[in-house]
Amino acid sequence: MRPLLLALPFVLLPLNYSQAQDGHDHHEHDAAASLGAHEHGTAHLDVALDGTALELALHSPAANLLGFEHAPASAADEAQVARTRQQLEQPLVLFGLPAAAACDVSEQELQGDLLGGAHAGYQRRDGDAAPSEPEPAARADGHSDIEARYRLDCRHPEAIQALDLRTLFERFPATERIQVQLIGPRGQQGAELTPDHAQLPF
Repeated sequence: MRPLLLALPFVLLPLNYSQAQDGHDHHEHDAAASLGAHEHGTAHLDVALDGTALELALHSPAANLLGFEHAPASAADEAQVARTRQQLEQPLVLFGLPAAAACDVSEQELQGDLLGGAHAGYQRRDGDAAPSEPEPAARADGHSDIEARYRLDCRHPEAIQALDLRTLFERFPATERIQVQLIGPRGQQGAELTPDHAQLPF
């Protein structure tokens, strides 16, 4: 995927935990360190909207999305992998984008050693490029991560009033919180979203 908006220095933006009011104590910490952490229950999402181009990058421990971090060992595990792939291939649904925004997925990339097959590499919806070799997502400590990156072209971006992660939390209930870095019409924002507080205004 061509680097565009998500190449901007999100790490310079501290998280604003005032958006998260789930009854737990949260402590501000260096965003660069948090983005590199592998913490079950926590995912990271970068979002950037510039004109009609919307880019999203989700980084999560595989356990949050699959329910496990080992190689599929049964038919049930294989089915779960296929189900997770299918859900990740529906960004318009996962991120609560309104139909009025008229967004089309122009590019997407799913990476993760547990996803397997071509889905672990680069994909373009328009068919102009073949999948590239995936980068290994397995870590030396036995953990495994999944990354999903999307580029959407939205003909009416003004219709996008908020990032809505309710569906993402519902489909992946092991995900307890998502640390969001967003660049949009209001400038840069950082927040921690939870199932009870799953929206962040653009």
